[in-house]
Amino acid sequence: MPNIGPAELIVILLVALVVFGPRKLPELGKSLGAGLREFRRSTQGLKDEFEGSMRDGPARPTQTIAPAAVAAPEPAAPVSAQSVAAPTAAAPSQPEQR
Repeated sequence: MPNIGPAELIVILLVALVVFGPRKLPELGKSLGAGLREFRRSTQGLKDEFEGSMRDGPARPTQTIAPAAVAAPEPAAPVSAQSVAAPTAAAPSQPEQR
């Protein structure tokens, strides 16, 4: 990522001044600063919590569970040629009664 030099910073500030106007610009800066401050506080809190948990170690030892024994699959029933073959003649359908 390229660095922002003084010329680019001036152009950005001029565009912001034209877009938002001189009355809104201080309010926007104030809200941006408050947002950055809150972000830093929250990230610092997460960082402190993470470092504290790493320093304390695990709360309790983990329990290892042995894998269950796997039963052998049952052999499949033999399939006859008659049960696989498709019927040659269609059965007559019965009319629907109402």
